Amino acid sequence: MDSALDRAWLRHYPPGVPTQIEIPDRSLVELVEEAVLKHPDRVAFIYYGAKWTYRRFWEAAGHLAQALLNEGLQRGDRVALYLPNCPVYPIAYFAALRAGLTVVQVSPLYIGQDLHRLLGDAQPKAIFCLNIHWPNLEKVAWSTTSPITYVVGLNELYPFPARLLVNRVLSRRGLPTKIPRSTQIRRWKSGISTPGLPSPVRVQSATEVAVLQYTGGTTGVPKAAMLTHRNLVANALQCGAWFNVASQEREIVLASIPYFHVYGMTVAMTYPLLAGATIVLETRPDVDEILKLIDKYHPTQFPGVPALYNGINHHPKRAEYDLRSIRICLSGSAPLPLEVAKQFEATTGGSLVEGYGLSETSPVTHANPIRGERRAGSVGLPVPNTDQRVVDLETGTRPLPPMEAGELCVKGPQVMAGYYHQPEETAAVLRDGWFRTGDIAYLDADGYCFIVDRKKDLINVGGMKVYPREVEEVLFQHPAVADAAVVGVPDAELGEVVRAFVVARAGTNPTAEELIQFVRERVAHYKAPRVVEFRNSLPRSGVQKVLRRELRAGGTGTSGAPAPAAATPPAR
Repeated sequence: MDSALDRAWLRHYPPGVPTQIEIPDRSLVELVEEAVLKHPDRVAFIYYGAKWTYRRFWEAAGHLAQALLNEGLQRGDRVALYLPNCPVYPIAYFAALRAGLTVVQVSPLYIGQDLHRLLGDAQPKAIFCLNIHWPNLEKVAWSTTSPITYVVGLNELYPFPARLLVNRVLSRRGLPTKIPRSTQIRRWKSGISTPGLPSPVRVQSATEVAVLQYTGGTTGVPKAAMLTHRNLVANALQCGAWFNVASQEREIVLASIPYFHVYGMTVAMTYPLLAGATIVLETRPDVDEILKLIDKYHPTQFPGVPALYNGINHHPKRAEYDLRSIRICLSGSAPLPLEVAKQFEATTGGSLVEGYGLSETSPVTHANPIRGERRAGSVGLPVPNTDQRVVDLETGTRPLPPMEAGELCVKGPQVMAGYYHQPEETAAVLRDGWFRTGDIAYLDADGYCFIVDRKKDLINVGGMKVYPREVEEVLFQHPAVADAAVVGVPDAELGEVVRAFVVARAGTNPTAEELIQFVRERVAHYKAPRVVEFRNSLPRSGVQKVLRRELRAGGTGTSGAPAPAAATPPAR
């Protein structure tokens, strides 16, 4: 065995959970199709009253796959989903896979430089978006060719008469209500009405790439983890085995965490579909709406992030809603405080456990047992078919004994094939099948994993990754900024928020509000600073590196102002 612990954690696996499961050498499409054929009339998705059965969902995905093929897309071409959680997401996702294409996950929070950088790298041949997000795409010149864009009217997704109300709300907010006209624009409803169904386009191998999942990795420069069909099938089955539910088909999963992120994609979409469960979709995480959805649809599983569970714990009207249907909650993206878990479990009667994973691992590698011993501060044990070790930071090759901190490495069928067209980045993190997470951790004597530090300087805003470098680059574009540095500071609601330290150019007098707005107009809102502090200079080392630890530890500078209250960002 390659680990200093000799797999001590295997002795502590929860009852009924196997340490090894069979991962079939089949595509994600084939396995979902099996679920469809098994129970075609079961409800697959519920979206604000609108219901899609497995049959209806799969037929729509098939017609849309044919539409994509009719447009001339070929095996391996990329299809970008610039969408929030809604029925179009899984339909377009599986349409692309059924046509032999690769899905590109795009956050609908991205605008400007974020969007330009990602789409410029992926070069998709087709894009799906809501009409309210079309103006963001129109402003971004990222390709010399014009992709086919399927635009979805937001009101089309709601049942009558709610769709009339949606249009009125959009109009009041100054948002588009109609589909723009262009030779490259298609209505998504025309796509799902395309005559005929495609001949089965079976992937040539389970190792064929299914999804490009963008991540900053350890550098802060976005790059795409290539997740294969085998990766996604493996992680969905690993989650199913870990949850160890007697009848998965009777499960109802509340999907509040976003599908554009790998956590939501696997735990709230892929795993439930393979299990034949029903999924209740929420467009964006909102505690008021979550309480209403739980009370109305009685979900049994609610994957989320600590901020959502804490929001429910402290909601003034929590007692007015019936939350006792919740039985299983996997918390990810940020450390889960023990008191938050205890209070949520007392409220719902369900089990809330902390897990761990990364975009490069599809994402789940660790979780505390749903039934069994949970250890405070630990992300738990490796899920089935997954190995772990902690290695020294100097060489990255020497396994460390229990309680000694080093870099966490994992190995398993959910580990990505590599980074899209970035062989050097791939070689830096994948060695002999082991993925170097970049996270500092230690294992206790029983193999429970404890994360000590996140990747260097990473800021975790409510589960969303923010790298200082990308925010600093935007600040430097402002003509009044001479120097800037960004750090994360603790926040009771979101875990961390962004704080910027700025040195103004001589003769200028920028305000904190001005700089905050400048950033918010160029990148996703959660990346914008909540506070800007002005300094005469920034602390630097002998080689002129900014000493972020001193900024994090220091007090308020010469002036500062809080940012306007931001909406709670989607979960990681």
